[in-house]
Amino acid sequence: MRILLFTGKGGVGKTTLAAATGAALAGRGRKTLVASTDPAHSLGDAFGHTLGAEPSEVDALLSAVQIDSRTLVDTTWHQLRAELRTTLSGAGFDTLDAEELTVLPGVDELLALSEVRRLAEHGPWDTIVVDCGPTAETLRLLALPEAVSGYLTRVFGRRGRVTDSVRRLGTHLEGLRALLTEPSVTTVRLVLTPERVVVAEARRTLSSLALRGIAVDGLIANRLMPAPGIWRGGAASWLRTRRTQQDTVLAELIAAGFTRVARVEHRAVEPVGLPALLAIADELYGDSDPLAGDGTPVTPLLRVRPAPGGYTLRVAIPLGRDAEVDLARVDDDLAITVDGFRRLIALPESLRPCRITGAESDADGLLVSLAGNRGRG
Repeated sequence: MRILLFTGKGGVGKTTLAAATGAALAGRGRKTLVASTDPAHSLGDAFGHTLGAEPSEVDALLSAVQIDSRTLVDTTWHQLRAELRTTLSGAGFDTLDAEELTVLPGVDELLALSEVRRLAEHGPWDTIVVDCGPTAETLRLLALPEAVSGYLTRVFGRRGRVTDSVRRLGTHLEGLRALLTEPSVTTVRLVLTPERVVVAEARRTLSSLALRGIAVDGLIANRLMPAPGIWRGGAASWLRTRRTQQDTVLAELIAAGFTRVARVEHRAVEPVGLPALLAIADELYGDSDPLAGDGTPVTPLLRVRPAPGGYTLRVAIPLGRDAEVDLARVDDDLAITVDGFRRLIALPESLRPCRITGAESDADGLLVSLAGNRGRG
């Protein structure tokens, strides 16, 4: 099973590219499901096919589904919430506290991700391509399993009691987290348009995904102006200027270390239906495997090496020149904040007695220096 998540800033064309990738995979003989968790519900428009909350066939080996998270909230979450309310009351919370604690922000996104996992585990597909919501919603979606699991651990750790309901939820969340952070199963493909504001958000997204241990296997620059050779008439000067600006932005992105960026040109006609989507897939992938990504090996998030008087900890996250980075020690965790995205990373046991003495950034991410007795832990 492979799961490929498409995301990007709203309006960059991620739905079209997710649909095109799904069509290409099916055309190469892989039984494929394209699933949308985007509340905009535009996947059916891309296929020119009416979609519902259950998978339906679009073509041979190709199915699609529009996951309705609100319906999942009204069904699946209703029962679990009732169980948790009872559990929390029995663990010493009063009725009002229990009611408030079971209203989890973002639960609709969490259930949408759970539905993707259910389809992956119980469906007949070899590959699931997920058309995620815009970047901000996707980052919240991908952060929820770890955040909620940590929340439950803190609450019930203090109370000294873990009930069957909480244990089941915790196991489920750990399964979701494991699914997202296993690069042989799940990868993200980030879609952008060659504009500075979009590229800036994409770079922040890359940092945030790396912090969460989620692998990005490719960047796609969508909607490039056509190649100059076909330009004629009075619009040629405008098109040339626009394409020059786009090429400059992409060159800056490549110079920043993102050496492989796939490109798709803008269409004069909106791509709707399988023939148009397959034409995009042919431009994007050619004869290569759409699941292969850009071939960049996945780097472990944390790498520890001995150093005089202590250790160095390499944190492999892509950082822009203007990235705002903050490091702090929180008990046995390292709190890393990059451009407002924060992650608590559990330190390896050997580093827990150590103290942070410095940090610097380079092309490979952060290099944190720690001082301490290497004989401990």
